Amino acid sequence: MINSVPGVESKTLVQKKGTLKKYRRHLSAQIKTLLFEKGWLFFLVGFLLGRAIILSVVSPFAVAFLAAIWMIHRDKAPKVMLAALVGALSFSVTHGAFIVLAMISFVLLAGLFKNAEKQHLLIPLFVFLSTVSPRIFMYSIWGQLSSYEWMLLLVEGVLGTVLVLIFMQSIPLLSPQRFKPTLKNEEIVCLIILIASILTGTIGWELYNASIEQVFSRYFVLLLAFVGGAAIGSTVGVVAGLILSLADVANLYQMSLLAFSGLLGGLLKEGNKVGVSFGLLVGTFLVAIYADAASIVPSFTETSIAIALFLLTPSGWIKKLSRYIPGTEEHTHEQEQYLQKVRNVTAKRVEQFSGVFEALSKSFSSAEDMKEDGVNARRETDYFLSQVTEKTCQSCFMKERCWQQQFDKTYSLMDDLKEDLSEGNEPNRKSLRDFENHCVKSRKVLDVMREEISFFEANKKLKKQVVESKRFVSDQLQGVSEVMDDFANEILKEREHHEKQEMQIMNTLKNMGIVLEKLDIYRLEKGNVDIEMTLSFYDYRGEGEKLIAPVLSDILNEMIIVKKEEVSPFPNGYCQLVFGSAKEYVVDIGIANAAKGGGLVSGDSYRTIELGEGKYAMAISDGMGNGSRANEESEETLRLLQQILQTGIPESVAIKSINSILSLRTTDEMYATLDLAVINLHNAAIKFLKIGSTPSLIKRGDEIIKIEASNLPMGIIQEFDVDIVGDQLKSEDILIMMSDGILDGPKHVENIDMWLKRKIRNMQTDDPQEIADLILEEVVRTRSGLIEDDMTVAVAKVIKNAPQWTSIPIYTDKAQ
Repeated sequence: MINSVPGVESKTLVQKKGTLKKYRRHLSAQIKTLLFEKGWLFFLVGFLLGRAIILSVVSPFAVAFLAAIWMIHRDKAPKVMLAALVGALSFSVTHGAFIVLAMISFVLLAGLFKNAEKQHLLIPLFVFLSTVSPRIFMYSIWGQLSSYEWMLLLVEGVLGTVLVLIFMQSIPLLSPQRFKPTLKNEEIVCLIILIASILTGTIGWELYNASIEQVFSRYFVLLLAFVGGAAIGSTVGVVAGLILSLADVANLYQMSLLAFSGLLGGLLKEGNKVGVSFGLLVGTFLVAIYADAASIVPSFTETSIAIALFLLTPSGWIKKLSRYIPGTEEHTHEQEQYLQKVRNVTAKRVEQFSGVFEALSKSFSSAEDMKEDGVNARRETDYFLSQVTEKTCQSCFMKERCWQQQFDKTYSLMDDLKEDLSEGNEPNRKSLRDFENHCVKSRKVLDVMREEISFFEANKKLKKQVVESKRFVSDQLQGVSEVMDDFANEILKEREHHEKQEMQIMNTLKNMGIVLEKLDIYRLEKGNVDIEMTLSFYDYRGEGEKLIAPVLSDILNEMIIVKKEEVSPFPNGYCQLVFGSAKEYVVDIGIANAAKGGGLVSGDSYRTIELGEGKYAMAISDGMGNGSRANEESEETLRLLQQILQTGIPESVAIKSINSILSLRTTDEMYATLDLAVINLHNAAIKFLKIGSTPSLIKRGDEIIKIEASNLPMGIIQEFDVDIVGDQLKSEDILIMMSDGILDGPKHVENIDMWLKRKIRNMQTDDPQEIADLILEEVVRTRSGLIEDDMTVAVAKVIKNAPQWTSIPIYTDKAQ
């Protein structure tokens, strides 16, 4: 006995499966080519529509289908004409003659007006004429037309005109290459009408006493009810039943059967194919009660065959069809994939832009501009001395001795003189004496050096400004690149699934008797929780804040609060609640300000800004001078600051950007100070950025801490270093920021700092608004009620966030 090798067998099985898949794909491609590209599907449809007749004599389908094909697939029109003629002749010779005359009339009219503008508007009119004129001709041969015949031919013409519009929407749906992945309700109805019209052509065909049109109409009702639900199923049943009952008036009750079966099958779609099939059986049984006894058995036979075809339909076909029906899981998944693709493409483009800005940033901070100062200084000295020697040494008879035989000594002596002159001093005696002993034209060289040193210093300053500007632009571009890169990562961050927490939250709320309709967990990061819930309450009494948030706090081991709630005004209505992380610290703000002379417009401006990610900013800006001009300066500074900071750019880069804008946008003098404090609400860390502003104070119990930094006001110079002063606040600390009008305001006070600290220390309140009002009032009192400058005081109290409701511990039954 020869033992088989397991690895070889599995490899052979995989190869066979791969070959079978390739054969299936090849066969599927061949079938698609035969049906769609070769046009045999349209040939089959044309054949059945050529046979289709309603009300015994009315046949508007064939010409309408030909007109639609003429507009959409004109190359397949001859094959459709032949198919319709064969189908019509298979029904009767008279019907065949009518179809031939109608199609010839249409082709002649369409050919005559093929160059007409907006031909698509004339086609329905051509169909009406092509349908009515042959019918009048044939009725005239048999005798004079009766009023009933006139009515029938008008009905036939109108139906043909309407069917052209319907077929023009539904024929593109037969092709597998669809531009739009979703079918509209109108398109679905048009497709159903086309299918029902095709089935009309099968009237008279039977299989074991079962009508083919009834079998396939019930099959399509089952299929679309299973895919689209009760609405689609009942719509299919009504439309298909109506058209088929017009073809055979004796079967009018079939419309009720199909409509009720589609409705019931759609309601039972949760039971899969069996549930939908059961709906058709129930509908058949109920309608059979009102039908003749002789039709009961054929009706059940038709239903049985339709159910058998439905059960044998591959699931893959049903899933492909479901992708085009709105509301199905497959369609939703298709839309999610599309959105995922759009999101990935968008993130990729943002990353590319981020890379571009980073490359630009590197180009502005190239190694050439960042060389050591010694190398640059040596190069600049060489350039300066070359300018001097060109005007003095070139015509000197001692040139060869000085610059060839004694180069190092000459260079060193002239370099010493340059250093002294560049510092604004006269050359020292030793250097001057040594140079006079060395150079025969020392006076002339020294005079030229004095002339060139001013140009040298100006050029040096200009180069320095260029380098600083490049560094500043590099920092700005790098900041933009980082913000865009973070944005790209946010776009790509998909919603995470937290099954364990979801089950725990759902079970806990269920045990508490709270009806949870929907739970969405978007983020569970520490300090950045984002949860949305849809709940049902008979009478909402703040359960979100009192019960659910404390439960979530215990489950997630951090303080959770209600961020947003939308409560239904009706009993048992749906309530939308949004939960998020509570900040470790909260800030209470108080602002007091006064304009010079008690006016309405102050040159001081202030802002409090929520920066996101747990940061809170306070800013005061003082425009130079008073009145509307100063107010414009300070307001513009804070407006730019808020817009730039909220993009996520670092504070130092943002302030440099604002300074650059203020200094470059106008030739007028327009300066402003800026006092910025950024508080991290997660850990109470604070950063101060002061540009020409007054010191700030932190009151911690009886201790007063002074925070200060020295910078010129914004807009005076283009390049400056932003001093960032950091500190750590504690709970109950009080931060006091003020404009220069407060410190310059007190009169007859020798040491204003000591006076202000004593006043703040002796205040009997810790309310920020009261403190701001008292400071402003004390300063004004020292001036006997006069306000000689704009004054602004901003006070913030940092408080440890204490929840109103404690967390509720979750107890589980350990026996479970």
